[in-house]
Amino acid sequence: MSSFNFDVITLFPRAFELINNLGVITRALDKNLIDVNLYDLREYGEGAYRQVDDKPYGGGAGMVLKPEPIFKAYESIQKTTKSKTLLMTPQGKVLKQVDLARWSTLDQIIIICGQYEGFDERIRYLADEEISIGDYVLSGGEIPAISIINGLTRLLPGTLGDPDSLVDESHNSSLLEYPHYTRPLIFKDMKVPDILVSGNHEEIKLWRRQKSIERTLERRSDLISNENYKKSIQSKIIIKENDIYPDW
Repeated sequence: MSSFNFDVITLFPRAFELINNLGVITRALDKNLIDVNLYDLREYGEGAYRQVDDKPYGGGAGMVLKPEPIFKAYESIQKTTKSKTLLMTPQGKVLKQVDLARWSTLDQIIIICGQYEGFDERIRYLADEEISIGDYVLSGGEIPAISIINGLTRLLPGTLGDPDSLVDESHNSSLLEYPHYTRPLIFKDMKVPDILVSGNHEEIKLWRRQKSIERTLERRSDLISNENYKKSIQSKIIIKENDIYPDW
């Protein structure tokens, strides 16, 4: 099996030492399921001082990443025929689970990490997609890049011990995941729902489906964009609070 390649252009490569302590990614690296190649932007800097940033034209606070070092780093990367380049920027499209699933069919993701006040506009020319991990601003693109590496790696065949664990996760099928419980049966007067210890797997499946719907409507109704579908699932909740299968 060929490795999935992550090629990351970053000014702070040491930030990615974190992935050596993230179980799923570490196992994938050990099993040669993925390769994470870091390109230190400073090595592609200009002049004796390896300059990678400069003051913005037109004035303003902060420094802006220069295009030359990033283009040099990008051009040094060997691309595959199934490759995509992502630019980490708070102006990008917010990352969704469907994006990770879509990219998992590739064999290479190139990630460009921004820094400081931003980057020269011409750097956007290199990107197939611009990605954000939320409507907030971080000091750089390293944490978003690690998030993508983590989330995508989990979807690659052979990474997880039990592939079925991906099936019912939050954000699959536009629903949040149902509640989970483990031993002890009672903790601080909080009891595991009776249905989960009933042994009736069909009823457990229905209960979990209901809880996924309830949780999504309560916490993230925005995930269900179609109003007709939203009204439909609201009217079709199979198991109600304090009905056949009470929670407590």
